[in-house]
Amino acid sequence: MSEFTNVTVTKAANIYFDGKVTSRKITFADGSFKTLGIMMPGDYKFATAEKELMEITAGDCDILLPETEQWQTIQAGDSFYVPAHSKFEIKAKTIVDYCCSYLSE
Repeated sequence: MSEFTNVTVTKAANIYFDGKVTSRKITFADGSFKTLGIMMPGDYKFATAEKELMEITAGDCDILLPETEQWQTIQAGDSFYVPAHSKFEIKAKTIVDYCCSYLSE
C-alpha cells in the first residue's frame, strides 16, 4: 500500500536520538495506528511495547532482532517483524524511510 486514506495525522513529530530518527503517527478510523519515519545513517537500539511490522520503503540497513546473533541486511521493499516487549538494533547505512505498524498479539 503506497498511500493511506481517511486517516488523522498527529502534527507533532516523535523525535529520537537527537533528531536522527523522526516519525509521525497516523491513526485510522478503527483506532489502529502506524508511524511513518526517517532514520539518518547511524546505529540505533529500540524497545517495543507491541509487536511491530517494520516496512522499509527507501534506503538500506542491517538489523539484529531479539534472540538472534546474526545481523540481516534489509533494503527498500523488505519488511520484518519485531516481537512485543523486546529490543532490537538497526544500523542505517543510508537514509532509511520506514512505516511501522503496531500489531496486537
